[in-house]
Amino acid sequence: SSSLNDPEDASRYVARFSVILSGVARLAINCMRVAKLMKKTLISAMGLLMVVIAGNVAIAQEQGFEVLFDGTSLEKWRGYEQEEIGTGWSIVGDALKFNGRGGGDIITRDQFGDFELRFDWKVAEGANSGVMYKVGLGDAAPYLSGPEYQILDNAKHANGLNPKTSAAALYGLYAVTDPVLRDVGQWNTAKIIVRGKRVEHWLNGEKVVEAEIGSDDWNHRVANSKFKDWDRFAALPRGHICLQDHGDEVWFRNIRIKALDTGRPSPSR
Repeated sequence: SSSLNDPEDASRYVARFSVILSGVARLAINCMRVAKLMKKTLISAMGLLMVVIAGNVAIAQEQGFEVLFDGTSLEKWRGYEQEEIGTGWSIVGDALKFNGRGGGDIITRDQFGDFELRFDWKVAEGANSGVMYKVGLGDAAPYLSGPEYQILDNAKHANGLNPKTSAAALYGLYAVTDPVLRDVGQWNTAKIIVRGKRVEHWLNGEKVVEAEIGSDDWNHRVANSKFKDWDRFAALPRGHICLQDHGDEVWFRNIRIKALDTGRPSPSR
């Protein structure tokens, strides 16, 4: 048997206790480090959340604009052909992404007459998409009623060779003048203004398209385009905003709208 009265046994107990005490001390230090790291991570996460919330609040309060997509929810959107939104659409970070597969066009639940729509967009290399407005339900496709703000990689898509089908054009009808388009993968800012019959397309702070629906110039252009036999094209007083599934990758963010007429947004029927 051993005894603490034995100097050798006492030394062994002291040595063991020292090892245990050292281990406990290291464990305590590591726990403190983990706690500090968790605290920093929590503070960073909370800070990021506050930035996102503050940004969304700022956007929502921006001159009376209503947020259509805040980076967290698609509650104000639905599919064009059916209520359900296709699986190709998803929220990635603060952006709405279409992956180019299995999505279908999506539209706002509300309808708008006169409005100012603001949003950011970017595309993958060679990609094509669009934002349509005053879209009506019941057609085979939203472009049968809604004029389109073209979304495009001008450099790698064939439509970029034609100013009437390049980025920010009023698709197929009005060419873009002096566009300043950012490189693929970078965000572009866009604005669509509809007031009465007048339409404006903006790209990165510059007005690049101006048109008047129903004017002699408009009617002449439509009569010489693929839209000539589409009875409901640009004919509806109110309609949905539509994000197009064109089979390519595209991202949208900061989508907000301001009604410019006296009527409130109309719910989908």
